[in-house]
Amino acid sequence: MDDPILRWGAVWLCVISALTAAVTVLDKVHAKKHRWRVPERTLMLFALLGGSAAEWITMRLIRHKTLHKKFMVGLPLIFLLQLATVLWYFLR
Repeated sequence: MDDPILRWGAVWLCVISALTAAVTVLDKVHAKKHRWRVPERTLMLFALLGGSAAEWITMRLIRHKTLHKKFMVGLPLIFLLQLATVLWYFLR
């Protein structure tokens, strides 16, 4: 892995995925306790920053936001856009 973009991209993906999963779980815990919630805009921002796969998996595992079309349609679309970007990078 000599390419610095690839190396830092992998580090970024690990960090943002862990943060995204943690924030999604935090929102679920707060929802159950009727406490302050993480805004949906923030959850979507984490997805846009690279945490879309982690957020999708976490949502499915903890059954959180699974009835919201914004998440059930938006996250796969964001993921596909990110996947297309990665494929473009490798196939250019």
